[in-house]
Amino acid sequence: MKRGFYTIMSAQFFSSLADNAIFVVAVEFMRSVGAAEWQRAALVPIFAIFYVVLAPLVGAFADALPKGKVMFISNAIKVVGCLLMLFGTHPLMAYAIIGLGAAAYSPAKYGILTELLPASQLVKANGWIEGLTIASILLGIVLGGTLVGHMVSSHLLAFDFPFIDTGVDTPSEAAISVLIFVYMIAAWFNTRIPHTGVEMRPLRSNPNHGVARNLAALLPDFWHCNARLWRDKLGQISLATTTLFWGAGGNLKYIVLAWASLALGYNTTQASALTGVVTIGMAVGAVVASMRMRLDMATRVIPLGIGMGLLVMAMIFIHNVWLAVPFLILLGGFGGFLVVPMNALLQHRGHNLMGAGRSIAVQNFNEQACILLLGGVYSACTGLGLSAYAAITVFGGLVAGFMWIIRAWHQNNLRKYPEEVEHLLAIARSDKHH
Repeated sequence: MKRGFYTIMSAQFFSSLADNAIFVVAVEFMRSVGAAEWQRAALVPIFAIFYVVLAPLVGAFADALPKGKVMFISNAIKVVGCLLMLFGTHPLMAYAIIGLGAAAYSPAKYGILTELLPASQLVKANGWIEGLTIASILLGIVLGGTLVGHMVSSHLLAFDFPFIDTGVDTPSEAAISVLIFVYMIAAWFNTRIPHTGVEMRPLRSNPNHGVARNLAALLPDFWHCNARLWRDKLGQISLATTTLFWGAGGNLKYIVLAWASLALGYNTTQASALTGVVTIGMAVGAVVASMRMRLDMATRVIPLGIGMGLLVMAMIFIHNVWLAVPFLILLGGFGGFLVVPMNALLQHRGHNLMGAGRSIAVQNFNEQACILLLGGVYSACTGLGLSAYAAITVFGGLVAGFMWIIRAWHQNNLRKYPEEVEHLLAIARSDKHH
């Protein structure tokens, strides 16, 4: 791998570490102020709002500037969101601002891989990026749980700055203060990311038009890219699969917290460790997939998505931690092995069809819209009075059912368009050797 790849990995690690820690801290913060269960569950879909609303802009923004600069700006926005949460803004609103930074960060984070590396290294690069991201998810969730735990928070709150009243008086506020510094470390690594030499694609603008009108002009381009990827025979399958996977995975981190509290009687710190167990399985699955899978083999992993949905439904029958740990590792392993080849295939098709930043923005739009939808369904279930077990069953059933539909859709494409699908797979095979 090129040297710049390791700088990208370092920046991604610290940014993702803080992203996942702040989620656990926000859950505990809302619990400490007596927020309702449905509001805590709403943290997941609220994070996705700007991914959906600003999707036409962030992809073009990522292609218009050096991606290291885009990532730096995005981390600065996340710091602002943390400060807002720290000093009295409603946690849901502040967490949405952090989501805004994440929405701007993602197209640059993944898009730079296709600029820096040849197609032959994309699956391997995705394996390492996903593996490292999953490791940062694991450590971030554990870090968040640890920071709000009594042992660490008591030491953090014991710090006293002479003549300065910081207003930091609770474990959650102390944890947020620490995570601001983690985001700053990520921002420093962003400044070290090399320029790839790829020509920038400036945002289309007309000096005679206002800002709003120029931004609105991006909408047709975005919807054209979205439609083009959905029409592509490999793009549509990989996009549908990754969309549903991340829709499920994004909400699963809260579902595990809620399940662990109900089934095992765990507090936030203990439950966050179990959420981290899922990511261990994902890391293993991601690394194994990076070593064993190729672009032209990616569609073979779709049945694992059905298995994920069924495993989520089976969670309601588990009430013992010694059974829960291997079960959650298996659930994560299915997900990790599924997402790596599908992400690589989607990036490959998107880069060839429309450019890296725009294709990642399309991917984020669909994935975060799914997180928003599934998270809304789960929040609505709890808000309407359903138990966590019933909500989990509905959630898992939706995932398994839609993954089965995607598999049937792909099989239908193979029957109706065998030559076109084989041609696209042949391109993926030939690109492997470039």
